[in-house]
Amino acid sequence: MAKRQTKVLSDVQLRHWIAEGAPVAKSDGDGLTFTLSPAGAASWVLRFSHSGRRHELTLGSYPDLTLTAARKLAAARRVEVQQGINPATEKRKEKSRKNWSVRQLAQNYRELALPALAASTQRSYGRNLKRIEAEIGAMPVAVVAARDVVAVIERNDALGWVEAQMLLVTMKVLFKHAAGRKLIDANPCSGVELSALRGERPKPKKRLMLTEAEIHAFMTAQMNRENALAMRVLLATGVRVSELYTAQWQHVDLDAGNWHLPKSKTGPEMDIPLAPAVVEWFRELRVLAGESPFVLPGRRLSNGDGHISKDTLAAAISFWIDEHKPKVRRFTPHDLRSSMKSHMRALGVSRDISEMCLNHKLPGVEGIYDRHTYYDERRAALELWASLLTNCEAGKPWNVTPLRKSA
Repeated sequence: MAKRQTKVLSDVQLRHWIAEGAPVAKSDGDGLTFTLSPAGAASWVLRFSHSGRRHELTLGSYPDLTLTAARKLAAARRVEVQQGINPATEKRKEKSRKNWSVRQLAQNYRELALPALAASTQRSYGRNLKRIEAEIGAMPVAVVAARDVVAVIERNDALGWVEAQMLLVTMKVLFKHAAGRKLIDANPCSGVELSALRGERPKPKKRLMLTEAEIHAFMTAQMNRENALAMRVLLATGVRVSELYTAQWQHVDLDAGNWHLPKSKTGPEMDIPLAPAVVEWFRELRVLAGESPFVLPGRRLSNGDGHISKDTLAAAISFWIDEHKPKVRRFTPHDLRSSMKSHMRALGVSRDISEMCLNHKLPGVEGIYDRHTYYDERRAALELWASLLTNCEAGKPWNVTPLRKSA
């Protein structure tokens, strides 16, 4: 059998054909072919068989791809063919990926990377992926530059500092995903810092501890009765405002004095022991709720199938502060939690118990291994706190012995 001819071309021949300008197609052996088009474009083509069919793959242009380099590349592609891979098909797929839009990239990230992240991170990245798609979703990934990243941040100037930082972080991980897929060579977010766009991060707001006089004013506030009762429950139980406005009666056992909080994005499930005064506030709310399954049904819903808006209680506090005489310090629903925490410490409640009353996880190794709920200890602490509240409401001096002294 005749031996196949390989490496039969030379650079001298190639330059000669280019100088003549006539169309040619000359084989170098094993499927590697030098071609010159009528327009004078010189390129390398690899001809091969795969799955019983003939295929052609353009390797590159000459002289950008030299004769020696073309031979090496052709050899590598022939190895792929021997392994059952069609390099022409793979090239078309790669070209398709190179033309991805940011929206296609975001969808691929959702499918491959997002499910492996924590639930809270999935929510955070998810909402910011939507913002990115709204701003630059139609742009090809390959053309996104640092200035486009900055523009996305600047067009979302209504976001707070922390959320704007999360938007930037989401863009960084998204384009890191693109770089990992070799859609781009460098992350366009590299070097972009929010501090250069928005200034340094604002210092966290200091939480308030309401004084006994402020608690008296708050507990006797002239406001909608349902709002007033909801405020008392917030202050007495230390729950997050979202845990109260979404609460349902199926989780409140007034006879046992217990309120079960289902697991949510803000915390694990938890049973809250209710002091007698708090039970009475819930009983009054039960009457006001009518047939609604929600503790605080939506005011504009005739059937009670929904709960109040997330902003209702914050707005009620703000309106009361604006109208109250004499003026009181401005505070938010979250400050009611910090007030409970601070007063509990003053009442002799241990740090761990006060933290657990707020449904905070204990720190460190103890938080991992200690599974005791401290229900009885939390009941004692919450009943002591409720006693202080009712004393403040009545304008009476505090006359209950703190826990640490009674012990």
